[in-house]
Order: sequence, then structure tokens, then C-alpha cells
Amino acid sequence: MIRGILIDYGGTIDTDGKHWAEVLWAAYCDIGIPVEKSAFLEAYKYGERYLALHPVINPGDDFFDVLVAKTSTQLFFLVENEYLPDNFDFPEYIERITTMCYEQVQKNMKKSATVLEKLSQTYPLVLVSNFYGNIRTVLKEFDIAQYFSDVIESAVVGVRKPDPAIFALGVQSLGFDADQILAVGDSYSKDIIPAWKAGCQTVWLRGKDWEETQNTGKAGLIIEHFEELLTHLTKPV
Repeated sequence: MIRGILIDYGGTIDTDGKHWAEVLWAAYCDIGIPVEKSAFLEAYKYGERYLALHPVINPGDDFFDVLVAKTSTQLFFLVENEYLPDNFDFPEYIERITTMCYEQVQKNMKKSATVLEKLSQTYPLVLVSNFYGNIRTVLKEFDIAQYFSDVIESAVVGVRKPDPAIFALGVQSLGFDADQILAVGDSYSKDIIPAWKAGCQTVWLRGKDWEETQNTGKAGLIIEHFEELLTHLTKPV
């Protein structure tokens, strides 16, 4: 029996299962930025760590601002580590990458909003996300804030995935037994395993991931698109 749902944001609601490293890498390739994928992944990991530890993003920043911060940090890393030349045109490429990715998110959000609206008519929803302190601004920006009864954001609560404690906070917010709660996310290691450890049922949105996962035993259900939730939640999961 499902009485409430915990839902991830990044890679789940906004990209329909496609890891953000892959979204950004596709933009790099389309635009023609001359770096190898291995170098890009170094920059991506560096940027995520940097933004998590430094107050670059403000609570009032929207998602376009987040993408600007991500892209800027990555490109500066690539130049500083000599993967790109010193005369690289930062402003032009930051704008092009950000715009391309943001337009993709806008399209996905329209579909996701429909899913969230329908789910929220039957289940209370709580967002559980590793984010930068501005997720409530982002939810309002895409007009989906009203579908969540609560938001558990890593930068606010002081605990990050894959720590199961962040899912335990979501369980506490919903107020049901953990085994009556469904957790939905795109990352097997950061969403599915810790949610399972917290006692939740799980749905893994397995899209295009930058990490290959062989052991899928902790995923109660595997879906390929976020909207598939509507089909499966009309019957036992």
C-alpha cells in the first residue's frame, strides 16, 4: 500500500531520467567545445563539489542562474587545467550551453507537471533533493511548487544523498510508516539504495546514466520515463 511519495528533482523531474552530466555533455558536443568526455567529467564533478560547498547560488536564483553557475564553473576548470585555451570565449559558450539545456528542461517540465498534478490528487508528495538552497524558487519558476506538501533540500537540512538520513526526513514529513512510502529517483546509488535503507519502497527512473549499474536488486520497479508512474500507481507497485 502506497500512502505517500518522495520524489527527486534533478535528473528525475527536470530531465526525465537523463543524468545532468549527460545533458551538459550533449550540449558541449552540439556546440562543438573541443574537449574529451573524460576531461568534461572531471570538470562536472569539480563543479558539483564546488557549488555544494560554496555559496555561489542564492536562495532567489532561478534554474537558468543555476545552469549559468554550473557551466561557468566547469569551463573555468577546463581552462585552468589547460583542457581549453586561455583565450576561450567564456560569455558566448556559457550563454549557448545554458540556453540549450534550459530549453530542454522547459519541455520536460510541461510533461512532469502533468504527472505531478495527477499524483498529488491521490498521494501527498515530498521533494527530496540534493540542491543549492534555491529549490523552492525553482519549483515556483516551473509552477510545480503547489504539488509538494514539503521540500527536503540538502543545502537547507544539512545532509546530502546518498545518506539515508535525508530520506528519513522525508518519511518523517509524510508521517507514514516507511514501508508505505514510495521513493522515486534517477540515481540508483544516490536515490534507490539510500531510500531502500530508510525502509521505503522504490522506483528507479533508469534513463541515460553516466554510471553503469549492474546490481538493480534494490529497485522495486524500474521505469524508463517519469510519466510511467501514472500507469504503475493505479495498481500495486
